[in-house]
Amino acid sequence: MDNFDQQKLRLLAQSVVESAMDAIVVVDATQRIVLYNKAAEQVFLHPRAAVIGQALDVLIPERFRKAHGAHVAQFGRTGTTSRRMDGRMVLHGLRANGEEFPVEASISHSGNGPEELYTVILRDVTERVRADDSLARSEARLRGILDSAMDAIITVDGAQHIVLFNTAAEAAFGYTQEEALGAPLSMLLPYRFRAAHDQHVHRFGEAGVTTRRMGTFRVLTGLRHNGEEFPIEASISQIDENGHKFFTVILRDVTERVRADEALRHSKEELRELAALAQSVREQEKSRIARELHDELGQSLTALKMDVIALRSEVPAERTAMTERIARIEATLNQTVAATRRISADLRPLMLDDLGLAAAVEWVVQEFTDRSEAACKVTIEGALDLEDPHATAVFRVLQESLTNIAKHAGASAVDVCIARSPEKVYLRVQDNGMGFSLESPRKRNSHGLLGVRERAYLLGGESRIVSAPGEGTVVELWLPLPVA
Repeated sequence: MDNFDQQKLRLLAQSVVESAMDAIVVVDATQRIVLYNKAAEQVFLHPRAAVIGQALDVLIPERFRKAHGAHVAQFGRTGTTSRRMDGRMVLHGLRANGEEFPVEASISHSGNGPEELYTVILRDVTERVRADDSLARSEARLRGILDSAMDAIITVDGAQHIVLFNTAAEAAFGYTQEEALGAPLSMLLPYRFRAAHDQHVHRFGEAGVTTRRMGTFRVLTGLRHNGEEFPIEASISQIDENGHKFFTVILRDVTERVRADEALRHSKEELRELAALAQSVREQEKSRIARELHDELGQSLTALKMDVIALRSEVPAERTAMTERIARIEATLNQTVAATRRISADLRPLMLDDLGLAAAVEWVVQEFTDRSEAACKVTIEGALDLEDPHATAVFRVLQESLTNIAKHAGASAVDVCIARSPEKVYLRVQDNGMGFSLESPRKRNSHGLLGVRERAYLLGGESRIVSAPGEGTVVELWLPLPVA
């Protein structure tokens, strides 16, 4: 190669070095700078003329200079022609203004002895290090948030292997993060639920929905490290990151809430049984008093009336004053007998016990039509051979409904329907009266509608009241019947 070609090659190399985006610094065997490109000027802020011939230390923070010199010397002795300095470690450079900054560098050498040269190609990675530090701080903050969360948070990949397991998850399931990470999610589920859970997550992933509450309206079941099953509530979300799906489950151990709910349910059941028993005792006591009024007091009054009638026949006609007094006594007795019968019937119509619900319904409807001007139509579907307490509940709701209609509704027509099936008995009382607003506050000492709901509740049934001003009222009752 002639001198012209060599000169041309040198110019080409110099052009490449000057146009390089990375800083290029060449030092000799004594580690003095012999080449310093334009990018190096921009990075270190030293002009080329100020550093050519200077020791490389001028570009290195003082605390790293001794170690750096030993590193370069060791590199020269190994005979390696090129190596990335410090592997993945970020080095530090020193700008002319005294500012330190992070760099990534690679080093190579050529020649031997006095002609030996070391070439360092380096890049200012300040922005990248800041971004990495920011990301690390963000990840640390996120990790702190996740670990301070009261709910267990678990993330799994597309194969349902755990990639995130926070502190609350450790407490809930009894696994450490080291034990959980990389393990299949199925280890946190009872065996009998695993297949269904896998299918659920698969369908969720294919649906494209980003978030969903798992097991809506029901409690799911988790499995602790010690084999204990426990109730949980959970929601699931998914993200797609570079073509890979990740599912995050946020769940809560609801063991205490389920226990409290069960205790409350048990307490309510006990209260309902106690209230039902009290209701039954009240009805029995009403029946006893009604029968005593009807049988004993009624018979005594009847006997007294017969004596008065007999006495009246023995009084001479001319004794007008005595005759009038006996007539007043007889009228008072008649009123007392009628009042006794009415009180007895109000307490409990004896025909409900003696003749059954159908007869009692016929009687209470007749009493209603006698007291009001409304026409009452009765429809009965099925046999009303009900036993107590169901027969009493149907009768009392019908009685209360008709009483309210007579007092407040101003209705001209009432429709009563009673339908009985093997599973339940249904009552509907509908009138065309003035109706009322269900939003209005209940009047003091007005317990009729409350009594309807109570009777339904005590027997495990349901009730419904529909009314509006000017649109009449409908009272409905459903009672489940015991299986024969």
